[in-house]
Amino acid sequence: MKYLLMGGASSSILVHGLSWLYGSSGGEIELQEIVNGLINTQMYNSPGISIALISITVGHGFKISPAPFHQWTPNVYEGVWFVRQIPTSISISEKEVRNPLFDSDSPTPVVAFLSVTSKVAASASATRILDIPFYFSSNEWHLLLEILAILSMILGNLLAITQTSMKHMLAYSSIGQIGYVIIGIIVGDSNDGYASMITYMLFYISMNLGTFACIVLFGLPLCLLSLGGLPPLAGFFGKLYLFWCGWQAGLYFLVSIGLLTSVLSIYYYLKIIKLLMTGRNQEITPYVRNHKRSPLRSNNSIELSMTVCVIASTIPGISMNPILAIAQDTLF
Repeated sequence: MKYLLMGGASSSILVHGLSWLYGSSGGEIELQEIVNGLINTQMYNSPGISIALISITVGHGFKISPAPFHQWTPNVYEGVWFVRQIPTSISISEKEVRNPLFDSDSPTPVVAFLSVTSKVAASASATRILDIPFYFSSNEWHLLLEILAILSMILGNLLAITQTSMKHMLAYSSIGQIGYVIIGIIVGDSNDGYASMITYMLFYISMNLGTFACIVLFGLPLCLLSLGGLPPLAGFFGKLYLFWCGWQAGLYFLVSIGLLTSVLSIYYYLKIIKLLMTGRNQEITPYVRNHKRSPLRSNNSIELSMTVCVIASTIPGISMNPILAIAQDTLF
């Protein structure tokens, strides 16, 4: 319900901002024509454009869930499914806690889908809308996104450390990851910012989906290490290229925050891997155990998808040039 209400509210705010663009440009709907319309009507520096910028930023903010628009994310990750399943007993901390590691309120495939699709689509939409119609307001939206990126990287990673639920931890981790993606949006078409953003988003999809597959099968830490940005995995090269583009664009403070929070994120990813390696994984819940051993269901598709995600989280970082060449020609 929270996802439905927040999604509806954010969509309304987004449409409100787009309506200001439509009216200010003289009724144009094509992005480039909107720019021409704003020039013709001399409205590109008007208060209406400022309202449109704020509304569109807020609307996209709820979709990609950077801080402070992240309030819905942990609850949705944990509670997409309203029918409670068998409670579990394993937790990230050494003590039994209220939020279990494998809380099954949310079916993992649904959470995995929500964790990447809305963010990828909203990031692509925000990139095109901010870069083209708001070309004359680039300083303003750069400042807005810098604030969102800093808040997301700091709050997302700090809050992820304190979580005892796996899905809550991944929810706050995704907030921090979006902060890194925003760096690519700010850098823009110069210094290959968009190419670095697309490349990192591709790696993020495989890393995140692979991590959620590991929740079901409880066995592989590679995707977590890749999310943490450890070499020679794909996440390391994705972050390296993203931060290098930001550094070349002069975003020194933003990149420094990104580097520090990336190191911080390794702590809670390694905390999960510690559980995978210390034998407590033998205490698998009945829900997960039945999922693995049920004779009525084949795990081949899950194992195949997990294998693909793990490979995509590991190998592509070694040969980045073809991926970057494709990414550079994608948006513009």
